[in-house]
Amino acid sequence: MSPDTNAKLIYMANQIATFFKSQPAAEAAEGVATHINKYWEPRMRRKLFEHIEAGGEGLNPLVLEAAAKIRRPEAA
Repeated sequence: MSPDTNAKLIYMANQIATFFKSQPAAEAAEGVATHINKYWEPRMRRKLFEHIEAGGEGLNPLVLEAAAKIRRPEAA
């Protein structure tokens, strides 16, 4: 993944987390995961998981918490 693509995915995921941070704590991670599952295509989710597996640098902790609830696409 190019650094630009990586940075854009991190930015987008963090924006989603920032929005859901205002929700009750019990619902915030679920909201992030639901949004990503609903609106991100499998290729984007695959890249997100690749970044998380590489350490997840720059991701909001709420995105990392939500990762367990995000549907992992099949390998390309």
